[in-house]
Amino acid sequence: MIIHNLKDTMILSNTETIPNKEITEICGIARGGTVRANHISNDIFTSFKHIIGGEIIEYSKLQAESREQAFHRMTEDGERMTAVAIANVILTASMVMQ
Repeated sequence: MIIHNLKDTMILSNTETIPNKEITEICGIARGGTVRANHISNDIFTSFKHIIGGEIIEYSKLQAESREQAFHRMTEDGERMTAVAIANVILTASMVMQ
């Protein structure tokens, strides 16, 4: 849901409404996705990490970078539609492997 005519900078919210703001127009869906691949050397290292356990830092960094890029792309898409806020933001993650 994209909200127009707010007099602030771009607002991102995971709720359907934004406190103290009025939704005056909905013009579409702002999209922001990304597909990432991990470096082969990181995948080899993480195979060993599965054996001993613990956080796989390389994957955590990859996920954080992907999320930031998706937010950036979604914000750009909203700005392209002249939105000043995006409500009901939902993040999902999937893993595609061979």
